[in-house]
Amino acid sequence: MRRPQQQGAMRGVIWLLAMAAMAMALALLMGDNHAIVSLFWPPYRLDASFNLVLAVLLLSFVVFYVGLRGIARLRELPGRAREWRSRQLTRSAISALMDALSFQLAGRFVRAHASAKQALQHMDDLQEPSAGIRIEQMRLLANLLAAESAQALQNRTSRDDYLGAALQPALAKSAADAHEGALLRAVRWAVEDRNIAVARARLAELPHGAGRRIQALRLRLRVAQLDSAVTEALEVARLLNKHRAFSPEAGRSLLRGLALDALRQAHDLAQLQAVWEKLAPSEKTMPELALAAAEQANALMARPPDVTEEDRLASGRQVLAWLEPIWPQVGSLDAAEQRRLVLVIEPALADLDSTWLSRIERLQQEQPGNPCWQYLVGQACMHRRLWGKAAMQLGQARHGLKDPILRRRTWCALARLAEQRGDAEAALAAWQTAAQVE
Repeated sequence: MRRPQQQGAMRGVIWLLAMAAMAMALALLMGDNHAIVSLFWPPYRLDASFNLVLAVLLLSFVVFYVGLRGIARLRELPGRAREWRSRQLTRSAISALMDALSFQLAGRFVRAHASAKQALQHMDDLQEPSAGIRIEQMRLLANLLAAESAQALQNRTSRDDYLGAALQPALAKSAADAHEGALLRAVRWAVEDRNIAVARARLAELPHGAGRRIQALRLRLRVAQLDSAVTEALEVARLLNKHRAFSPEAGRSLLRGLALDALRQAHDLAQLQAVWEKLAPSEKTMPELALAAAEQANALMARPPDVTEEDRLASGRQVLAWLEPIWPQVGSLDAAEQRRLVLVIEPALADLDSTWLSRIERLQQEQPGNPCWQYLVGQACMHRRLWGKAAMQLGQARHGLKDPILRRRTWCALARLAEQRGDAEAALAAWQTAAQVE
């Protein structure tokens, strides 16, 4: 603050000294000057004091200069009037635009729409915008606010008209950022209208850099989910999770849900394998995903009538390969997940190698009272014709199993074991019990 004050004081001192010097010069020149200026116009002669002539000349110059400046100002009046009108219209347009934004944020959409239209009217009346005013950007924003309020009022025809005006190529060149924002808004509205084709077309219009922003990725995720493009949605969700667009828990939940959808929508084993290969290593250790993949593989093998035995064997090996990463967590699975695990392993029991058989037996030994593991070991022993061990494990499992499918299969297995040892009465009772399981 002191520096400008010091500069002003110095300027005043310099002017004072300059005026004093001029006064001294005039005093020296005119104070004791007896010169006379004579003007001859035959037959007349006009004598005048030199000081008077000098004063008249100075006064004439001042009058002439003031006259020229006055004429120049008069000639500038129309331009100044146009400039004043331009400033007034610009201020009115900016004020209306700010009102539209305020009303929009406050949820007063009718007033926001009216203010945006008023701003556009002022800009239409504006012939020569003031210097430094980005009129194209203002026009785009006004159209976008009008479209936003029309969308809130469910007036889609008006919304599309204003959106088309906002997306004009002429405005896009001078207001690139605002144009990208208008495209993102258009995608969001298309998603709300469930118009997948329009949403994808607007996304394709985004520049490459804008298409990788978090907001654009969120919209791309919504479009993919709306279009049931689960694989695309999973890839976009991974990008969003990488950019920390979600909280850790929300990100894991979203990725898990999309991965489950992708696995369950696979139409054949090759597609299912391709989806599994795209999963992250951490996702392959999730019991929910491994069990879902195994269930889908078993379901695919059960559908077509032309599935060969070789296909079933390959599917069984693949199921066991998917379950291997989660096996260390098997002991901590809840009852529902244990049931699912038993159901997906059971079709492959006939082809289990010694490694998998030892894993199942070790699991049953670690949790000897678990009926699911007793059932699994019993069925594995039946496939290997270990009738006594199978009967013991299944006999223990029948008391603890709650799931009707597993209970029915247990009694059916016990019936076959009874038939194997020639006990027709026990076999009949077991078949009757199996039939009564609901």
